[in-house]
Amino acid sequence: MSELRLTRRAMAFVLAGGRGSRLKELTDRRVKPAVYFGGKTRIIDFALSNAMNSGIRKIAVATQYKAHSLIRHVQRGWNFFRAERNEFMDILPASQRYDESMWYRGTADAVAQNIDIVDSYDVDYIVILAGDHIYKMDYEIMLREHCESRADVTIGCLTVPRMDAVAFGVMAVDDTGRITSFLEKPADPPGMPDDPDSALASMGIYVFSWPFLRDLLLKDSEDPNSSHDFGHDLIPDIVRNGRAMAHRFDVSCVRDPGAPAYWKDVGTVDAFWKANIDLTDFTPELNLWDREWPIWTYSEATPPAKFIHDEKDRRGIAISSMVSGGCIISGTEIRNSLLFTQVHTNSYAALDHVVALPYVTVQRRARLTRAVIDRGVVIPEGLVVGEDPQQDARWFRVSEGGITLITQDMLDRRAASL
Repeated sequence: MSELRLTRRAMAFVLAGGRGSRLKELTDRRVKPAVYFGGKTRIIDFALSNAMNSGIRKIAVATQYKAHSLIRHVQRGWNFFRAERNEFMDILPASQRYDESMWYRGTADAVAQNIDIVDSYDVDYIVILAGDHIYKMDYEIMLREHCESRADVTIGCLTVPRMDAVAFGVMAVDDTGRITSFLEKPADPPGMPDDPDSALASMGIYVFSWPFLRDLLLKDSEDPNSSHDFGHDLIPDIVRNGRAMAHRFDVSCVRDPGAPAYWKDVGTVDAFWKANIDLTDFTPELNLWDREWPIWTYSEATPPAKFIHDEKDRRGIAISSMVSGGCIISGTEIRNSLLFTQVHTNSYAALDHVVALPYVTVQRRARLTRAVIDRGVVIPEGLVVGEDPQQDARWFRVSEGGITLITQDMLDRRAASL
């Protein structure tokens, strides 16, 4: 039956060029889709894993801003596709195809500049994906809806409380699911026909037949008044002049029985911290342990985590926490925290509600609460963070929600001034 799956006749085009400036210093050296998440993965792994688990074996990733970390990760972690089996994983950096001053001008232009590459895949359908969200979804279900409804475009939509939709592109739909209007961040979002207190917000996931989208992209590329963006230009045009259908994420979300549909935009420091810390809950809403729908990634060869010392105030323990391979917890108390690969902590230190990215070192007697620590940071001996927001704000970035972001540059400036 696998040959009947529409995903075998489709490709995924992942848009992964956006910086994600609301993550502040976390994206100073890496694009948002390359930001670490969940102990060992990167954000982009969720879109890529959804595509592969759905049955899509032709994938392109368009990159632009500070792409080296992302490209290296995809090359290392996603290099198992085999061309002789008609499988492809292409990385498409902005390469100034039109002229030497023109990079990708918008999300639609990122696809338009690679029409020849998509043509070479010989596919019937194209699934446009954002590479910077956390969710699990079976794209086959959305593709089938697209074909059955004979849509020009099918848009993945979240069901959200109506007034929470002011931050999204919002769909007004009729009782058949056809989109009647598309509003970008409306002050008064329209409710759904069957639930006036909820609204349908765009997930930035679009399904097209490739011949239809190809013609549309060529037309848009010649329009001097277009911003060459799906959300601003192409989608509103199809809503007005074609047939745009809404696909509800609740239908295709991959989740445990009874669990809510999980989708997160971890685009702020607060949201990033909370989504990671939520994974330490007794039963997290996002199941990373699901062997039926694994999240694939590049995984370093590391030894198991190690916990050492068992003395008063010098006990290597972790409670309600996730600790990745290669970590050494030496006489440190870890609570409600998530530690990525190769984090080393030293005696008499304490971490509470901390997200520590790979290769962090925490020196003796440091005490950290409600913090995000960037990759490779060395926390100096005796540093206290999370107990005096005003003092923390002198040296580090403190978010609106009271989360302290620590980078090595911040610590170096602090050390130079002391």
